[in-house]
Amino acid sequence: MTAVSIGSGVRTDAAPRRWPMAPAEGWTTLGLVLLLCLTLAWSIDDASWVVGPRGLTDFLTWAIALGVGWGFLSAKAGWSRWTAHLLGASFAGLILPVIVGARLVDGGGPIEWFQATAASCVDAYFDLSVRGLQFTSEIGHFLLVLGVIAWGTGQFAAYATFHHRRPLNAVLIIGLGLVANMSLTLRDQLPYLVIYSLSALFLLIRFHAFDERTLWIRHRIGDAAALGGLYLRGGTVFVATAVGASLFLTASATSAPLAAVWQGADQQLIALGQELQRVFRGGGQGTRINAVEFSGSAVIAGQWTTNSDPVLEIKVPDDGRYFWRAVVYDRFDGHGWSWSPRTEAQVPAGTGLLDQTADAPLDLADRREVTFDVNELDFNPQAMFAPDTPTRTSVETTLTTIGTGSQSYFGGLTSNARSYQISAEVPIDGNADPINGLTANKLRVAGTNYPAAIKALYLDVAPNVGGPHTDALLAAILARHPEANANPYDLARSITTYLTTEGGFIYDDNVLDIDCGRSSAVECFAASKHGYCEHYASTMAILLRMQGVPARLAEGFLPSTPVAGVETILKSASHAWVEVYFPGYGWVTFDPTGGGIGRDRPLPQGPRVSPPPASPRGSTNPLDNQPDPTRRPVSGDPAAGGGTTTRGGPGGGPLIIIGLLLLIAMGGLAFAAWQRGPRAPSEPDAVWRGVVGLARRFGFAPRPSQTVFEYSGTLGEILPNARPDLQTVARAKVEVAYGRGQLGDDRLRSLRDAQRRLRIALLGLVLRRRERRERKGRRR
Repeated sequence: MTAVSIGSGVRTDAAPRRWPMAPAEGWTTLGLVLLLCLTLAWSIDDASWVVGPRGLTDFLTWAIALGVGWGFLSAKAGWSRWTAHLLGASFAGLILPVIVGARLVDGGGPIEWFQATAASCVDAYFDLSVRGLQFTSEIGHFLLVLGVIAWGTGQFAAYATFHHRRPLNAVLIIGLGLVANMSLTLRDQLPYLVIYSLSALFLLIRFHAFDERTLWIRHRIGDAAALGGLYLRGGTVFVATAVGASLFLTASATSAPLAAVWQGADQQLIALGQELQRVFRGGGQGTRINAVEFSGSAVIAGQWTTNSDPVLEIKVPDDGRYFWRAVVYDRFDGHGWSWSPRTEAQVPAGTGLLDQTADAPLDLADRREVTFDVNELDFNPQAMFAPDTPTRTSVETTLTTIGTGSQSYFGGLTSNARSYQISAEVPIDGNADPINGLTANKLRVAGTNYPAAIKALYLDVAPNVGGPHTDALLAAILARHPEANANPYDLARSITTYLTTEGGFIYDDNVLDIDCGRSSAVECFAASKHGYCEHYASTMAILLRMQGVPARLAEGFLPSTPVAGVETILKSASHAWVEVYFPGYGWVTFDPTGGGIGRDRPLPQGPRVSPPPASPRGSTNPLDNQPDPTRRPVSGDPAAGGGTTTRGGPGGGPLIIIGLLLLIAMGGLAFAAWQRGPRAPSEPDAVWRGVVGLARRFGFAPRPSQTVFEYSGTLGEILPNARPDLQTVARAKVEVAYGRGQLGDDRLRSLRDAQRRLRIALLGLVLRRRERRERKGRRR
């Protein structure tokens, strides 16, 4: 009712004046939207995603509240979707860096806080793009991303509710985020889920009541206020009953009828989270992504998270107490391990897994083959588990190798099978058989005649890895153990002993309170002397590499005590250890983790073994004149102890002359090609044009519809030996031409070398040209 005084020109309202921005749906509705969004902020904050002191993500509550406020105001102002969200993003870009910067530095003001956030983001970019690191230790950009997610979610939820009048969209988007976060946290977040459910149901009921009341008012049907009250009372009873029944079932139900639907979903989220760790330093004390899942990388986070769930059942034929290895890594950048550029290949069931690699079984007298039956329980990491050198499996397997061609080394095995049989070649126990078994004295005389590929992959130490504390640790070990200078085995044994018992190192699976700044995990561990298995193993591997001994980090499960021939492996047995390369013997396991966690088993001394005779060339390396231990003995090969075979027929003189002539001719062609080859680093575009031009001359021009990778793949199928070089050239072409990237000097040199080899390899297309023409003729 409104009364108007005409004479005075003043209008008086019987009803109180209303604020223009007041929601027609009621302030309670706005409160429910805010509460709905806050559950997501509280859930993320409780998970402690970011490595560092607790409380780093407390600002998410304010970020999501500001987003809700902006979404509400822009909806009530009647702005379009693009205007509202673009302006909201602009304000977030100014406000969030200031809020994040206040978490990164103590003291200062808004300008200093903004600069701190910007500096952290720039350093993260340089770590990953310029410095060539696989991981970054910066956290400012991670906090900023979480803040953007919180602000954006709140803004979207409020705008969708009050402008588009679609509260269900807000409920769904927040629910998805809440469930995803809860699946990756170790904390009990049931209270947040209850709050979310209550606020979501009440929000939907209020909107339904509001819509019905509006409809009754428009059509003048009955008492709209009474109708709204009826809806709200009935809805409250429904919500209370539904939530109460859900809590009762949660506490008392013993079955899981929908468990199969979500089987493996949490593992996939964990795997995705671990891949993101190279960009975002996650894995705080409340999350599961820092648990070992045996993927292509392993970040050394602030906490080692496991539980006592049984994950594997392995039937073993003996009491060998094997380390169940899943993956091995060659590259360490200071904060995590990863694979160098790798190759994946499908290996059929029953065939040799590593026959085409440098890790092929050595067929030595001190090794034997053992077969295991593996059954994965409520655990599906896709990784396959086997000790030492796996030889074959009962299922089709994806083999990941590090390196190229015959100079590649084992990285890991994966399969979708939950049960499989796997065989592995393992050393004979020197305690049971000192003559044929693996002993310390045998490894002491193994020498240091490492293959070139081993040295290239497993001796690298990044410049940022070491430091004064790491150098001091190595000096202390060498001073305490003078025998460590004698040979690689005694060096590895001395490091293991020092880290486990002598050096004062303390096993600690939670080192979130230790802040070493930008120091590497190895330098930080050497300084603090606190850490878990990845710290111990990484430190040992780097110390060995610093002394010129090839080493790599392995991850899998510790051995367990078998019961009736079956080992039940718990997730708490997940572990990291070191594998050291010995010429003639391959990779040998050392476990330097202290605190009673490691399962290192020193080798028996065994009888004394004489070193191989010195090289006739006068080399100081006693193994220089020995055959390459990574090469399988071949029948008829003098190096393998076999004799040559003579056959009837003409004498060998003419054949030798013809062979020499062919060798001279091939040498001349190779020299001519080398003379024509590039001398300086080549540009990817020019190299690619040269490859295409040469192939076109021999009748193998690309089709107009073929991409760079498709064409290089086609040529690789015709010339399998040239496939790695073709991939190198194609990848460089795409990165520079389409990705606007810049190649470093090492990449340019490898590109030049690939171009030089392709000049010769592509000559093989001449032999395929006639075959191709005949095939086309048959099609016609």
